[in-house]
Amino acid sequence: MKSLFLFGKSRIEVSVPERFDCHEVRSRKAVAVADEVAAVNGALDHPIACDPLMDLARGRKTAAISVCDITRPAPNRITLPPLLARLHEAGVASDSIIILIATGLHRAATREEVDIIVGPEIAAKYRLVSHNARAREEHRYLGETRRGTPVYVDKRFVSADLHITLGFIEQHLMLGFSGGRKLIVPGLAAQETIKVIHSPRFIREPLATEGSITGNPLHEELLECARMVRHDFIVDVALTQNANQDRKIAGVFAGNPVKAHAAGVEFVEKACLEEVDEPADVVITSSAGFPLDLTFYQSVKGITAAAHIAKPGAPILMVAECAEGMGSAEFKRMIKSMGSFSDYLNEVRDAPVEVDRWQVEKLALAGVQNDIYFFAPGVTKNELGQLGTRWFGDIDEAIAAVLRGVPQGARVALVPEGPYTFARATVGVI
Repeated sequence: MKSLFLFGKSRIEVSVPERFDCHEVRSRKAVAVADEVAAVNGALDHPIACDPLMDLARGRKTAAISVCDITRPAPNRITLPPLLARLHEAGVASDSIIILIATGLHRAATREEVDIIVGPEIAAKYRLVSHNARAREEHRYLGETRRGTPVYVDKRFVSADLHITLGFIEQHLMLGFSGGRKLIVPGLAAQETIKVIHSPRFIREPLATEGSITGNPLHEELLECARMVRHDFIVDVALTQNANQDRKIAGVFAGNPVKAHAAGVEFVEKACLEEVDEPADVVITSSAGFPLDLTFYQSVKGITAAAHIAKPGAPILMVAECAEGMGSAEFKRMIKSMGSFSDYLNEVRDAPVEVDRWQVEKLALAGVQNDIYFFAPGVTKNELGQLGTRWFGDIDEAIAAVLRGVPQGARVALVPEGPYTFARATVGVI
């Protein structure tokens, strides 16, 4: 069977011998709205559980807007213009608005990426800056949550009269679903906050996983953090996924940050969840192409998502371009020095949290359950340390390796869209 996988800015062919029981796994497709701009306008004027944005903005002198960084395909170029128009009509001037790119601990956006994120017209007219989690002096301390997390949030966001976030909702490897509260913490938080919410006490919780909201302690923690900032208004969207990577808006959820986000999550669960009746003996997945597969760091999301449709012990092959290499220097160092997955998890359980260690832990948690292989030509075998024994620079060699010893007729799941695929096996999986 042949399948075209999202890979970088194009696609790559994955070919599996016919002696296996192959099948593609894709999310059920949400239907794109007929008119994206009309859908956004309607959501802004008739929001969920709060006043229309224009009414909310009247009397406010300043506004701060948090938007996703380049690794997330949020359609800011569609959602921002009508939102900004309403702020202006309510009396908020252009020079009183700041747009913050919610990088968390990712790198700052380049000049070219800023134009992609918001569009060159908005980039030229408004103050637009990348958040810097490592500069503690740029954050305001707001106190501790009930669980003891110290909350430091970018003071340029906190000091504004109106706090708005723009995001999109998809499954997330720890938080259940992206969007909403995530655009404040970790998006605009200092590393002192980010390290705590990514510590073992949260990320090793069984409910801190893809598609899990109810009872997820990390979701609850971030909602509390957002309340401390006074999260005023959100515009979250659900997106389609097309083979040409041209994602369209399928739903717009604006208004009260908790209730509008919950409505978006409910929509995604109903519209996109694909139930697989039997877990796979082998899973071949992607990192969803550009922009998510820019780094090996982000490719971990495709692996953890694939585990939900794989039998315990089943091999998983990750197909990711990794055009920008490994990711941060910290992540690169930890991956290269890591021994066995189980030993690593024991070593760091009670150790102080380091930047980006959480992604290594999530990889290790998946690795103790499944055998993981990598086709990642943008990184080298040496950079992966002991993981390099299962690294391949040729796609056919990688497929042959992951299928070696697998009996004829075994069930092989192909996941061309990687972590954008919201799927669950109904029985027999973690």
